[in-house]
Amino acid sequence: MKDILVGFLCIVIIGSVIYYLDPITDKLSSFFSKNNEVVILPSNEYTKNISYKYVGLSKDYIPYSYQDLLDIYYSVINNGWKTFTFYCPPEYTSCLVDAEKISGDELVLTHLNNYVHPFNSFTNVQTLMQDSGQVTVKVTYLYTRSEINAINLGVDDLLTKTIKNGMSDYDKIKAVHDYIINNTKYDVERNQGTNTAHNSYIAYGPLYEGLATCNGYTDLMAIVLARLNINNYKIATTPDRLNDSSSAGHIWNAVYINNQWLHLDLTWDDPVSSDGKDYLTHNYFLVTTKAMHQADKTGTAIEEHNFNPIYYLEFA
Repeated sequence: MKDILVGFLCIVIIGSVIYYLDPITDKLSSFFSKNNEVVILPSNEYTKNISYKYVGLSKDYIPYSYQDLLDIYYSVINNGWKTFTFYCPPEYTSCLVDAEKISGDELVLTHLNNYVHPFNSFTNVQTLMQDSGQVTVKVTYLYTRSEINAINLGVDDLLTKTIKNGMSDYDKIKAVHDYIINNTKYDVERNQGTNTAHNSYIAYGPLYEGLATCNGYTDLMAIVLARLNINNYKIATTPDRLNDSSSAGHIWNAVYINNQWLHLDLTWDDPVSSDGKDYLTHNYFLVTTKAMHQADKTGTAIEEHNFNPIYYLEFA
């Protein structure tokens, strides 16, 4: 009798589980779906609503490929978000592995950083991952709010002094290019590793201190180009070439003008002279890749413009 009662109870329990299986599954699915919902925050005023050939704006922040992950990282940085969480779908089985590759690849992150507005560029990107597929990206941005405010005021003044009615985009860029170089010197001390209080590595340096490294020149020009509504991004020397201690990193501007992408390098148009005099050149002013490399061979041969077109496909 006891065995019969136990058997009956088992049948009742199993039947109940089967009967309520769908509702339970639906509840669980609803619970996890709700908690895995991606929260889209407002982007800031420096977000670029532009996709490029190497990386583009994420559509829904749900990754199904390595490229989708690249797009998510670019979009998070580009939007100025300090923290963002997304989720790997079950069908993308290598999602966490690929996310770890990107988050741990300083070279890839550097190239992604070059596509965003300088005010949204980062100093550090941290990625936290869970086995459940949750991925949280935390971004530490380069520019402070006080620096951004000061630079914006400086750019206002610069544009007032250089831009005239009726100018073409080419003339505007040339006027700004010449003004920055005529009012800035290359910060040799910082380049040599000397401790300095100058902010030459950001746009503040050339605006207020008259000193810049290649980062300062490039950031300031990128900010001005954005204000002029001219599509642009930054190009960096291919980092894997920098394993050679004789090579130095370098960065310059890419500008879209007259339906083509061209190079613009203020650093090399403002050469450090042996006689101490100031020089302004246009050897690297809105030039093709071929012309840029030809200019590199003139005088002292340099390799700082040896970029990898895999990351900058507009120049492939």
